[in-house]
Amino acid sequence: MPEPLTLNKLSSLLQARFKEGFLTLNDLPKPYTFKDMKKATERIVAAIQNREKITVIGDYDVDGVTATTLMRLFFEEIAYPVEWIIPNRFRDGYGLSANIIPRIDGTDLAITVDNGISAVHAAKLCKERGIDLIITDHHLLPPELPEAYAIIDQKQPECTFPYDEVCGAQIAWYLIASLKNALGVSIDMKFYMELAAIAIIADMMPLRHINRAMVIGGLQSLSKSERPAIRAYREHVQKEVLSAEDIGFFLGPLLNSAGRMEDASHAVSFLAASNIYDARVRLQRLIDFNEVRKSTESEITKAALKAADKEASVIVVTGDTWHEGVVGIVAARVARELKKPCIVLSRSEEGLLKGSGRSFGSCDLFALVEKTRPMLAKFGGHAAAVGLSLEEKNLQPFIEALQEHYEKSDGQNLEDPDIVGILHFRDITFNLTTLLKKFEPYGQGNPTPKFITHNVQILQANKMGKEGNHLRFLFEQEGITHQGVQFKTEAVYLPGTKADIVYTVSENHFRGNTTLQLMVEDIRQRS
Repeated sequence: MPEPLTLNKLSSLLQARFKEGFLTLNDLPKPYTFKDMKKATERIVAAIQNREKITVIGDYDVDGVTATTLMRLFFEEIAYPVEWIIPNRFRDGYGLSANIIPRIDGTDLAITVDNGISAVHAAKLCKERGIDLIITDHHLLPPELPEAYAIIDQKQPECTFPYDEVCGAQIAWYLIASLKNALGVSIDMKFYMELAAIAIIADMMPLRHINRAMVIGGLQSLSKSERPAIRAYREHVQKEVLSAEDIGFFLGPLLNSAGRMEDASHAVSFLAASNIYDARVRLQRLIDFNEVRKSTESEITKAALKAADKEASVIVVTGDTWHEGVVGIVAARVARELKKPCIVLSRSEEGLLKGSGRSFGSCDLFALVEKTRPMLAKFGGHAAAVGLSLEEKNLQPFIEALQEHYEKSDGQNLEDPDIVGILHFRDITFNLTTLLKKFEPYGQGNPTPKFITHNVQILQANKMGKEGNHLRFLFEQEGITHQGVQFKTEAVYLPGTKADIVYTVSENHFRGNTTLQLMVEDIRQRS
C-alpha cells in the first residue's frame, strides 16, 4: 500500500528516477560511439559521390515515419535524390521484407530506419541482387543477424553507445549528424531534433538521460518551428507551445492513424510538406483517418468488452475480421477497463488469428506469452505490449496455458505502479504543481505521478463533452474541495457517494485564471 506523502518525500521519489542526473544536449554521445556508424557513413558518402541510387526503407509507426522523414529531408537539403518506401501494414507487412524487394530493384544502396534487424531473408535477397544494405534499428537482436554491409543498432554487444533505450528516429538523427560531419555541410541539427523528439515520446522511450535532453530541446524547437507541418498543427490545436502530452496524446496518434487505417506514407508527406497550404490539406487527411480510427476502435472495444471473460486472469478476446490497425489500442482500453492484461485477436479470412496484447500493472506480458511460444505462428514485443498470431486450433490450448502460467507466476501486482503515495486534499496546492514541473517532461520511464486519496465524497458528477462520455466532478475531503475530470467513462455516480480516487494533478489555465484540477484515473466506491 502506498505511504502518505509529503513534498520532501515526493521530491526524493522523483529524483531517484534520474540516477544520471538531468543531462543536457552537451552530454550527447558522439555519432562514432555507434558500432558501424563510420563504415555506414563512408559507404553513403561514396554512394553520393558516385551518384548511386539510394533507397530508404522505413516503418509504418510514428518512429518509422519520423525516421523516414528525417532521411528524406536531409537528402533534400543536400540536393541528392533518394527514393523512400514505407511498407503498407496490410499488403507488405513489417519493415524490410521479401514483399518490398521487387520495389527496390535497381537500387545500389538500401538504408533501413527503425527496422531490419530481423530481416535475414530479405537481406539475402538484397545481396543476390547486388544491393548493399545498411540497417539502422533499435530493436532487440534476433538469434541470427541479417548479412548487411553495416548494422547500426545500440543493442549490439560490441556497440559503445552508452544508452540502451533509444528509438529508430534518434539513430537516424545520429546518422545525419555523422553524414553532416563527413560531407562538411552546414545544416541545423536542431531542425531535425524536433522530429526525433516526436518519435522519442510516441515510441515510448524512457524520458531520462539523453532522451530527456533531446525531448526538451525538441519541444523548444517545435514551439517556434517554421516547419509547415508543425505550423499547421499548432494552428489546428490553437497552441503556441507544445508539450510532451500534446505529442503523446494528440500529434502521435494522428501520425499513427495513417498507417493504421490506410498507408503511413501520408504521414511522411505531411511532415515533409514544403508549404503551409499543402500541410493544412495533408493534416486534414490525417484528422479524417484518425476520426475513422476512433470510431472503429470504439465499436471493437465495445464488442471486446462484451465478449471478455471477466473472471479470467488474462483476458483473451477474438472477433471476425476486426481491423488489424486498431486491435492494439483496443487491448489497451480493455486492459485499463478490466484492470487485467488483455490480448485482442482478429480472425482473418484464412482462419489465422492475429493481434496484439497489452499488459496491466506489473505483469510482464512478453514473458508470460513467451511460455506458449510453441503454439504461436509469430510472436514479438516487450513487457508491456506484444504482437502475435496463431492457428485457430491452438486458440483454446493457448488461453488455458496463459491462465495456468499466470496463476503460477510470482509477484503479479495489478495495483497501478505509477501511484506514488497517499495524498490528502490539504496538500494539493500550487507548491505541489511547482515541484511536479521540475521533473517534466513526463512519459515512459518517468511517468506522471499518480496519487490516491481515501474517503473522498463526490459532491457533483456531471456529464460533459459532445457525446456525454466525460465527467466533471466536485470532490470533498474534510471540508476541502477540488475540481476533477474523468475522460471516456460510462460510469454513473450519485452525489454523496464515498470513494477512494486515483488521479494526477494539473493546472488548468482558462481566461487568465489558473486553477488546480484532478485528472481522475480510477474511482473505487466505498461501501
